[in-house]
Amino acid sequence: MPESQPESYTFRVNAELLAPGQIPVHESTSLAAVRERSVENDDFGVPALVHLVLEDGMTLRLAYGSPVRVQAPPPAGAPADAVRVEPADEENFAAVVAAAAAAHPQDPRVQEFATRLGRGLNVKSGSNLQDVRDLAHTLYVDLDDAENALAVCNIITGLPFDGNFGRWNWIQSALSLAAHISSEAGDDEAFTAYAQAVRAADSAETDPLKAKLAAEMLQRQLNEPNLYDREIHRSAEAGDESTERDWRTLRLDALLYLRAHGGSQTLAEAELDRRIRNELIAVRGLNLDL
Repeated sequence: MPESQPESYTFRVNAELLAPGQIPVHESTSLAAVRERSVENDDFGVPALVHLVLEDGMTLRLAYGSPVRVQAPPPAGAPADAVRVEPADEENFAAVVAAAAAAHPQDPRVQEFATRLGRGLNVKSGSNLQDVRDLAHTLYVDLDDAENALAVCNIITGLPFDGNFGRWNWIQSALSLAAHISSEAGDDEAFTAYAQAVRAADSAETDPLKAKLAAEMLQRQLNEPNLYDREIHRSAEAGDESTERDWRTLRLDALLYLRAHGGSQTLAEAELDRRIRNELIAVRGLNLDL
């Protein structure tokens, strides 16, 4: 019998973030790869439609911000089913959460998140989005369970930016973690899609002057991020490992976002990769009493 081949999997990305070469999926059928993409504004100058031209000449018109399934191959040379994670739609997120809970029956944090999410998912609720992101974070950072963590992230990574930064922060954090997990697995295509989605709010401002000011502020935040050095040093000096861990977790989250966003003028991608590795080791080392 011939060797089994690695299967493709799908992830979701907003229509305006589809990149040339990516393969959209419609009703379980893979279409031709994207050749060109353009965005059409409505009469008020707000992005409204995404126009796609596929390699076979087919054209698609999609609503700006609408989630689209994209087919991605596993890393070259990967064994069958490696890095194969099916992102969850809202209707089957419960199965993803249940699988994570079943994988860690003795972990009280996982069980607590699973119980809360078992009551239902309201994607308009910031607290619900936080629970999803925190569950994924616990699975990956504390329990080193990348597969279930990525599946949980994908419960919300397909949600578009709707102007509410309070909600978006949790979605963006899940996207950043998913990007890191994909990068560590060698899945460059998935990493690129997640990284593009992380920047969905960067160009949300349509007023030219406000957009310029927002871009300048974003660049300053990227170049001079708060990495909680003083707080970490103070808690370490005091021997307060619990507080140190909390601050280091915040630093890790900031580093994951910076890496997914593409680095900055002061922190290159390779340096961010190094810092993320070090911070994961430090946070996991402070996990003894959890």
